[in-house]
Amino acid sequence: MSTLHRELTVGEIAAQSPASIRVFERYGIDFCCGGNVPLSEASKAKGLSWETILREIDSAAAQPAPTGQDWQNASLSELVEHLVSTHHVYLKTQLPRLSATLDKVLSRHAANHGAVLQPLAVTFFAMREELEAHLMKEEMILFPLIRQMEEAKQAGARFGGSHCGSVENPIRVMVMEHDSAGEGLAKMRALTSDFTPPEDACNTFRGLYFEMAALEADLHQHIHLENNILFPRAVELEAR
Repeated sequence: MSTLHRELTVGEIAAQSPASIRVFERYGIDFCCGGNVPLSEASKAKGLSWETILREIDSAAAQPAPTGQDWQNASLSELVEHLVSTHHVYLKTQLPRLSATLDKVLSRHAANHGAVLQPLAVTFFAMREELEAHLMKEEMILFPLIRQMEEAKQAGARFGGSHCGSVENPIRVMVMEHDSAGEGLAKMRALTSDFTPPEDACNTFRGLYFEMAALEADLHQHIHLENNILFPRAVELEAR
């Protein structure tokens, strides 16, 4: 049961429940420098009820239930749609947001924590650049190819092939890039001592680490669905 209540300050809530930061940012509620006001007052200033805010915080704090979809037996087009609408959309939203937060934390805390934050920034920004190019290649090349292969098989027609040759060729590149992303995530986790903020971290700093851990979890699921389900099934489909 949640221990949060309306008379806690916004800053106290953000410190107790990092997931609340997502809700506060959504409504433009300052949880860092201006966080020393009760939730009841901060929510009223935004024309919102504190009950609504607390409900959304509780919801954000709860881990999303794993999907009940059987991706091994769903169509490849359904799996591709899920990957794009869920994991690709998440990355396209979170990568710029995390970049802005990391810049903010680095500008304010580099003096005391530059030994961690500076290599963290180098690793994260390199990973972001590669991931954004990676998403584009999947959406423009590999995923349309997989959809076309499946449509041809369902129609009982022979797939005419593509400029990529075998589907294994772009898949091989995607797997290599997944490995690179995994290395980046592992380095980020090691640099931050498992995303553990220092004792003097402000709420923005704590929120950065919380969201980086969430990014890691999402990418792990994302890569699992591609490497372990989508890609082997696409190779099998081509071989039939």
